[in-house]
Amino acid sequence: MKKLTAAALACTMAVSLVACSSAPKETKAPETTAAPAETKAPETTAAPTEAAKAAVELEVVTTFAGNDQNSQNYKDAYKAWEEKTGNTVVDMSATSDETFKTRVITDFETNSEPDVLFFFNGADANPFIEAGKVMSIDDIRAEYPEYAGNMDDGRIAPSLVDGKKYAVPVNGFWEAMFVNTAILEEAGVEMPGPDYTWDAFKADCQKIKDAGYTPIAAALGNIPHYWWEFCIFNHTGPEKHLNVPETADDELGQAWVDGINDIKELYELGYFPENTLSALDEETFNMFMEGKAAFLIDGSWKVGGIVAACQTDAEDPSTLDAEKLADYDVTYVPGSDVRKASDLVGGLSMGYYITKKAWDDPAKREAAVDFVTHMTSDEVVPVFAQHTASALKNSPKVDESVFNELQVKSMAMMAGCTSLTGAVQDIFNGDCRVSTFDGMGDIVSGDVDAADAVAEGLEIYHNQ
Repeated sequence: MKKLTAAALACTMAVSLVACSSAPKETKAPETTAAPAETKAPETTAAPTEAAKAAVELEVVTTFAGNDQNSQNYKDAYKAWEEKTGNTVVDMSATSDETFKTRVITDFETNSEPDVLFFFNGADANPFIEAGKVMSIDDIRAEYPEYAGNMDDGRIAPSLVDGKKYAVPVNGFWEAMFVNTAILEEAGVEMPGPDYTWDAFKADCQKIKDAGYTPIAAALGNIPHYWWEFCIFNHTGPEKHLNVPETADDELGQAWVDGINDIKELYELGYFPENTLSALDEETFNMFMEGKAAFLIDGSWKVGGIVAACQTDAEDPSTLDAEKLADYDVTYVPGSDVRKASDLVGGLSMGYYITKKAWDDPAKREAAVDFVTHMTSDEVVPVFAQHTASALKNSPKVDESVFNELQVKSMAMMAGCTSLTGAVQDIFNGDCRVSTFDGMGDIVSGDVDAADAVAEGLEIYHNQ
């Protein structure tokens, strides 16, 4: 299993690099798009099958919900499919978090899985792939040869279980650092660029603190994930980041310990909110949006949340306060000797699965294939990908006029990206993360040694 996992990870690394080099300026939005949040997903014109002859009801679970910037695009796209086919989508989408992941796995274990699932393609998918409960793309192509034919197979991530490809991707992701530029200006700090170093970052944080602001918006007691990832990344670099240490004492294990101790140093310097160990992630995000905190590490999906927070009506893009949005930018996470700031975490980590449950139902089989084909078509994917990446063979060019200012800034940032590497936390998942994720408060407070926490997690990982 571990040997197969290593091979799959090597492939994932290659995929991520391709995604980075092709994403921002070589990806265009559909010409008819008025604005991303208002975009209506067009109908596809080249589905591999005819729509199911009798009306079919498909249960579909995705992460396009809540503040996800594509939640409305998803609704528009599946409703267009409903109108075209006469079929019905039972939408059971939910915001992506650990509870959502657990719910999906439990549904498979209790034979309550949906017909189509938009989910992660890394280790989180291992249980239902090992159980044979989803169809591989090759198995589907045996009956529907054109399935996902518009995708570059080289960019579709393989399963960590058997190396086969199951999930048809839509949009990729990146993780970077959002900035409240109004605070930087008040503190006399320049906007960070691609050469941003850890030492320069700490110096800037001190200036921001001295100016009366909180440097970093983060809830370490709730969501330490992004800081955990990048601080470790600073000590592993793109070539080794997706390798899990054998022990906390080996070279790679020490890199993990050093990275977590960097978070502890930032905490001791007072660069996080005073209530960082008790606050929820949404509270610290509000600090960032209310002009109280300067830096926020998050993913490309957060662009939509920031834009919505700059609207007087979060559901109505026409209420956008462009002047308020202009105070927000996105840049690179400060780097180190082994990782350039422009080396980002990202990739194509999610996609559409067709379950065996749907496949074994003749009516649902055809409808599920037609649905995924529609949702991953050349016309629909760019609506979702926007300023991120996709696996389309023919990526259109970007028409910046249809995007808001923060999306345009995101494209400019991604144009300088030197590499995209997957998140090692997606491999090092489950109970093995508890000692450093849930236990981050104890580590930064000095109650638990980082080396002991890493050792505990690694022992669980290698024995599960």
